[in-house]
Order: sequence, then structure tokens, then C-alpha cells
Amino acid sequence: MIGLAWKHDNVFIDTSAYLPAYYPPQIIQFLRTYGRDKVLFGSNFPQLSLARCMTHVKALELNAKIQHKFLFDNANRVFNLEAQPYA
Repeated sequence: MIGLAWKHDNVFIDTSAYLPAYYPPQIIQFLRTYGRDKVLFGSNFPQLSLARCMTHVKALELNAKIQHKFLFDNANRVFNLEAQPYA
């Protein structure tokens, strides 16, 4: 997954269906480094509640800029959305 996302401009990694606590360490490292523009957050709601997922995202201890890209900016860019982050 990481190799494909890194190699191809139009390939992105979706993290839905897994709580962030269960992401493979390689995905977290990719997200924190050269893949910060290539990974999109997904909660898989209603099976995984947004509140529970957000608790796990905070536990990843991403810096604020990377966390914002992961939660909002990357999806807005990929899907050409005008959405504002949920406050």
C-alpha cells in the first residue's frame, strides 16, 4: 500500500474500518514523514464511533499540521471539497 501510494500521484491510503490504535507502525511512520499528503482518515461510522476514533487519533501524537492534513486537508484536496473542519 505504501509503495503504491508513494509511487503513484493519484493513489492514496484510506484508513477506514480500523481504529488508529491498530494501524500498522509502517502506516503511522509514512503518515508522519513523506506520506503526510497521501493518507486519509476514515472512521467507518457507525461501526466505529467518531468520538472513539478521535480519541485514538489524539493518542497517535501527530503534530498539529500533520493531524489536520490527515483529518481534513487530504480528503478535501483529493475529493475537491470545499468543506470546513468540524469544530
